[in-house]
Amino acid sequence: MREFYGTPLANPLMLGTAQYPSPAILAEAFRCSGAGVATVSLRRESGADRAGQDFWAMIADLGVPVLPNTAGCHSAKEAITTAHMAREVFDTPWIKLEVIGHTDTLQPDVFALVEAARVLSEEGFQVFPYTTEDLVVAEKLLHAGCEVLMPWGAPIGSGLGLANEYALRSMRAHFPDVPLVVDAGIGLPSHAARAMELGFDAVLLNTAVAKAGDPAMMAKAFSRAVLAGQAAYEADPIEPRDMAAPSTPVIGKAFLE
Repeated sequence: MREFYGTPLANPLMLGTAQYPSPAILAEAFRCSGAGVATVSLRRESGADRAGQDFWAMIADLGVPVLPNTAGCHSAKEAITTAHMAREVFDTPWIKLEVIGHTDTLQPDVFALVEAARVLSEEGFQVFPYTTEDLVVAEKLLHAGCEVLMPWGAPIGSGLGLANEYALRSMRAHFPDVPLVVDAGIGLPSHAARAMELGFDAVLLNTAVAKAGDPAMMAKAFSRAVLAGQAAYEADPIEPRDMAAPSTPVIGKAFLE
């Protein structure tokens, strides 16, 4: 089991907490999924009227590690400030670092991302950077102090799945000892299972569960999918081949004359 900054996860599913129809449905989705991490946005907790306190109490009751994020930040400075506020609110050094660079695709601004990751790592944060599959950027994030990489599967909320499986496979091969999480773009449990079959260590998703017709049932489906994909990877699957191969040995076969 891969550890994330020294913390093993009971379940390699990281589940978001936004967009659910109600707090009760959110809680039920988490119970059904057994998710190992809850991702939360600082925006829900920072209101002057402390309207988020009930929500935070419910998240705390889930009993799983909390991964605050800097969702909605568009510059390194904004992300760093948000991370500082999140550390005070949630009392954790973990931070999912998002620095959005493009409005339509919500693609990360990788230059600002590396800058923010370097500053936060030097300040003792344990950074989970939302990035692309670019190996050059990945190297720079590791040099900046990140011990985890979170490449996107596809644009946030798109549900397209793994848009560039070749690049994700290359990232796994290039960084065999780095914890890798597919973040964003997952729409179906089969997408999550495929990510785990490629050898990724966890999957982070939100919209696919929160916006499903039955979030709790979908959460359960995702949980089973990530565990199945993980088991398949660890079982060392066969390599695909172009030609057929008999599954029944032909040596010793009886011949009729």
